[in-house]
Amino acid sequence: MTDLATLRQRLSDAETARHKLLTGSMREHISRSGTEITYTRADIAKLERYIIQLQGEIARASGGIPRRRTLNPYL
Repeated sequence: MTDLATLRQRLSDAETARHKLLTGSMREHISRSGTEITYTRADIAKLERYIIQLQGEIARASGGIPRRRTLNPYL
């Protein structure tokens, strides 16, 4: 199981990549479980799902209950 600090760092990296893609960057790279992943604007929905997954893992690792969240239909 991945430690909480690592999960939070991955979430921060993913949210930063999403922000950059939404504000003009053509492609962003993040590390995901030791593998470099490239996201483009066409992959924003995949990146959003990854962010939701990380939020759930963080909630479980923190002893909380993951909240239900729906994807943005405009992505």
